[in-house]
Amino acid sequence: MTLRVFALILALLASAAGSAELQADSAASLEKALKSSVPGDTITLASGIYEGNFSITKSIVLKGTEKAVIDGGDIGSCLVVEADNVTLENLSLQNCGKDLYERQSGVLIKEGFSGIDIKNLKINTAGFGIRADKASDIKISGCKIRGYKRRHVLDRGDGVYFNYVKKAKLVNNRVLYTRDGFYFENTDNTISEDNYFAALQYGIHYMYTRGDSAFNNEAKACIGGYAVMSSERVRVADNTSKRTVEFGILLNESDKSTVENNHVTKVKNPRGKASLDTEGIGLFIYGGGTNIVDGNTFEECEIGVGVAMGGEGTILSRNRFIHNRQQVRYVGSGSVEWSINGVGNFWSNYQGWDLNQDGIGDQAYQPNDSLDRLFWMYPQARFLMNSPLASLLRYLNAQFQLDKGKGIVDSNPLIQDPLKPKKDWPVSSN
Repeated sequence: MTLRVFALILALLASAAGSAELQADSAASLEKALKSSVPGDTITLASGIYEGNFSITKSIVLKGTEKAVIDGGDIGSCLVVEADNVTLENLSLQNCGKDLYERQSGVLIKEGFSGIDIKNLKINTAGFGIRADKASDIKISGCKIRGYKRRHVLDRGDGVYFNYVKKAKLVNNRVLYTRDGFYFENTDNTISEDNYFAALQYGIHYMYTRGDSAFNNEAKACIGGYAVMSSERVRVADNTSKRTVEFGILLNESDKSTVENNHVTKVKNPRGKASLDTEGIGLFIYGGGTNIVDGNTFEECEIGVGVAMGGEGTILSRNRFIHNRQQVRYVGSGSVEWSINGVGNFWSNYQGWDLNQDGIGDQAYQPNDSLDRLFWMYPQARFLMNSPLASLLRYLNAQFQLDKGKGIVDSNPLIQDPLKPKKDWPVSSN
């Protein structure tokens, strides 16, 4: 008989006998309750500090009354989950270990377990807030996770770290001063909704994931807002990104993903240099893949959207580019169309006209010309950008349309702000 089957039999027997309500008011009584409990029991912690590292090996509920604090003593993980169908709620966890290699966390979910419900926890940690590997069906809601502000951002653990996790839902959490707010690697179908991230590396970071989604989240004062890297079928919708440094949204080697109805504002890098291409970018598209970017707002960024190294396959339509210092940066020489089905984007600096009053500009919009691309390719020549010679060349280029059909072209620019995108907008043009 396997251990998993034996545990299931115990759970059925406990259910038939009825669950028990156990109480704990010290670390010793908590250890005793964890050992004596059977699946289905509830252990309630009285207010107080419980020093130590505790393992949950049965399908129970562990919850706290007001000011119930588990203190890990800067060693190991505060709570280690080694059972299916465990619920943790209304607890404060502090001083877990900081060894990321050893996966030290506020809550560490061991490999192979599922049905974990974590709600209303307060976690102060130098390590990971919550970490799970090779697990499934995890729900995290109403938690407040705070890292150590004085540690370098890359030395901190992530607020939530998932590796090979399937079907997780993270709702209404707040994450401050960790490395990434949520870091997902090789995950499937995670849902992140109504979460708040501040003072991190990235709010949500996807790496090699499939079918994940992020809705109605807010990232503020982070290095980057939402990073989709080497992933497919990711949907990033209705999120906000404010005052980030490097980017609001990143599509790096992603495919068949959708970015829609997000609002990115004020991406500015105080240490960025044009010569190094490190200025703040609202949307950064890097590498191959076919994605849809629809109905978003990129406003008051140093660069509205940057495209590099094969990002031409992504289609942009019905987006708003508002008062960015530079609307687009694209170095390639090929022609890339940024409209679909006769609908382009809204550009705050578009100076065309609409004689037939159909809401579409009569003249195509090209956000940059050959001189721009030349200066980007050869940064040492940028001191000439505002010279009389450059101004003359731009004038002649515009008069004779020497750049027609080159670079980024929006053949159907919108005269007025686009409406909110329809729910049935296609995920991919293929």
